[in-house]
Amino acid sequence: MPEYGRNIQNMVEYLMTIEDREKRNKHAQTIIDVMGNLYPYLRDVAEFKHKLWDHLAIMTDFQLDIDYPYDLPSPSILTEKPSKVPYNQHHIKYKQYGRTMELMIEKASEMEGEEREAMIELLANQMKKSYLAWNKDVVEDEKILDDLVRLSDGKLNPPKDLKLTETKLLISKPKKSKNKSKSNKRH
Repeated sequence: MPEYGRNIQNMVEYLMTIEDREKRNKHAQTIIDVMGNLYPYLRDVAEFKHKLWDHLAIMTDFQLDIDYPYDLPSPSILTEKPSKVPYNQHHIKYKQYGRTMELMIEKASEMEGEEREAMIELLANQMKKSYLAWNKDVVEDEKILDDLVRLSDGKLNPPKDLKLTETKLLISKPKKSKNKSKSNKRH
């Protein structure tokens, strides 16, 4: 195990050659203490001690005959594959907008009145910003508004005179601070 270094590995190899079980147990405890000294902020944690004993067993290919204070892990744990992470498999109509935008559009279609109109404008501007993040070309507002209608299955109809935020404002670079400290200047 490379995180412990060559000297620890040499100590473990020497430990394997000791024939007296009592002496081997004492040397194993000493090696565990030295391994713990490499990570002093963790050495007093009980789980960490268990981990160190497991690492000692791994470094000796589970061949070391000592009195372990913990149950040994099985050698098969080293070759065991992790379980597969379950991902949501939602179909996203327009990937440039994302699943969250689709969920927000669903919520907005349930709203009424001025709140709904304000939400339509906010969603359209966010859609335009998301589109520009995926595609740096200029996008027409009509394209965004058409996509909004399609994503809402016709439930959200933005007003024809709706003007979205200008593209240059949506993709502008953040301004660098002009904070110059006097300590950086030489006198």
